[in-house]
Amino acid sequence: MTKLAGALALAGVMTTLYAARPVAAEETASDVTIAKDLTAVIALQGLPCGQVVSASQQGENDYVATCQDGNRYRVFVDAEGRVIVEKID
Repeated sequence: MTKLAGALALAGVMTTLYAARPVAAEETASDVTIAKDLTAVIALQGLPCGQVVSASQQGENDYVATCQDGNRYRVFVDAEGRVIVEKID
């Protein structure tokens, strides 16, 4: 994948995250989309995950994702508009 294609894919994923609603206790179509988007963002960062099985919104454009392999990540947009993925121990 070229750098441009990767950047465009990441931009598309984050656009979806910007429009996302808070994750509710019941799984809805929106929850599935958020989980898939977070899975894609984590994979684009080259981090192990497999698939996001749950996500909770911490703030605007700020999520904690739990992966099927047990890894947990904070995915957020920083002040400069960059997508940041941090592993939570």
